[in-house]
Amino acid sequence: MIIQRKDYIDKINPFVNKHIIKVLIGARRSGKSTILKQIIDSLIKQGTPKENIVWMNFELSDYFEMDNIKKLEEFISNKTENIDGKIYLFFDEIQIVPQWEKLINSYFAKENYDIYITGSNSKLLSGEFATYLSGRYVELNIYPFSFREYLEYYEITSDFKSHFYRYLEDGGMPSTFDYRGDDKRLILIDLYNSIVLKDIIQRNNVKNVDLLDRIMRFVMYNISQPFSANKIHKRLKQDMVNLSVNTIYNYLKFFENACLIYQVKREDLQGKRILKHDEKYYICDLGFRQAIIGNNQRDITRAIENIVYLELLRRGYEITIGKVDNLEVDFVCKKQNKLIYIQVSYLLASEETIEREFKPLNNISDNYPKYVITMDDADMSHDGIIHLNLIDFLRDNEVI
Repeated sequence: MIIQRKDYIDKINPFVNKHIIKVLIGARRSGKSTILKQIIDSLIKQGTPKENIVWMNFELSDYFEMDNIKKLEEFISNKTENIDGKIYLFFDEIQIVPQWEKLINSYFAKENYDIYITGSNSKLLSGEFATYLSGRYVELNIYPFSFREYLEYYEITSDFKSHFYRYLEDGGMPSTFDYRGDDKRLILIDLYNSIVLKDIIQRNNVKNVDLLDRIMRFVMYNISQPFSANKIHKRLKQDMVNLSVNTIYNYLKFFENACLIYQVKREDLQGKRILKHDEKYYICDLGFRQAIIGNNQRDITRAIENIVYLELLRRGYEITIGKVDNLEVDFVCKKQNKLIYIQVSYLLASEETIEREFKPLNNISDNYPKYVITMDDADMSHDGIIHLNLIDFLRDNEVI
C-alpha cells in the first residue's frame, strides 16, 4: 500500500513550476522516491504530458552506466529532443554521479526546466553547489514514517496505544512495512548495512569498519543521553582500542551526514549561549536500534524522547537542549517567531517524577509555552505548564 505523504507534498507544492530547485534530503529508503513519484502523478493529472517528464533513479541498474555528467546530459537530450514546453527533471540519489552539481547548474540556467533532486547525504548542498545556487534552491528534509503515517498505512482507527508500542519497535522505514518478526529485523539490518556501506564506508573511504560499528552501537545505547567524543574515547580505551578523539568526531559526522543520527547541542537558557560539550544524539529510526541492539522497552523514556524529537523535526522546529541552573529542559524548540519548551517522560508515576519533569520548566522566567509530554491519560497540567498525552500529540500535528 502507498499512502500520500501529504505533509511533504504540501510543502513542495508552492514551489512546483517555479524557477527554484527542489531538494529532498533523507536517509536511504525513507520515502524520497515515493514522494517524487507522487509529484509526477500530480503533474500528469494536471495535464503535463508524460514525455515532458524525465525521472532517473541512479540506484537502479538502468542508470549504472550514467557515471559521468556527459553521459547523463546526452541521455536527457535524447529523451527531450523535439519536446515543446517545460521539461521536468527528477534526479533520484544524484550524489552517485560525479560533478552532478555542474550539470544541475547548467539546467537551472535554462528557464524551461523544473528540477527536483534527492540525496541521502545531509551535506549534498555543501561546498561548490551551495555557492553556485545560493538562494536558488529550497531544501526539504524527509524522515521515516511518523506515527500518523504509520496508522494511515495500516488503516488503524482504534486501540492507538497498543499500536504505538508496536511502532516503538518497528520504526517507520516504509520499505520494511510488508514484513513482520524476524523477517522485518533482517530487512532492517540489511537496510542499515546498506546505508553504512554506501553512504559512510565507501563515500568516506573508511578503513576501520569495526571501530565504526562500535561507535554507532555506543550512540544507539545512549540515545537522548548527553555525551561527547571524549566519553566514547574513554570507553573504548577500556577495551584497549587505540584511536584519537578527532577520529571519533569524524566518524560521528559520517553518521550524521548519512542522515542516520542527529546531534543536538545544549543551550544555556540564562546566558543565551550554545554549550560546546555533552551534546545529545538521536537516531533517525528506532527500528534500526531495535534490530541492532534489542528491546526498546527496557529504556522506554529514551525511545519516547527520540520519537518526540523526530516529530518536532517533521514540524519544522530547530531544536536545542536547554540548561537552566543545574537542570535540563529536554527540548527548546524554535520556528520563525515561535518558541516552546518541552519535557518528555514515560509516565508521571510519582510525586518525585512530577517534580523532576515540571521543575526545569518552572525555573524558566519567560512566558513562552511550556509542555510536558507523557503516556499518561490523566491531565496533570498546572502552574501554566500544559501536560499532553504523547499519542494525542503524535496524532495531531496542530497540537504544538
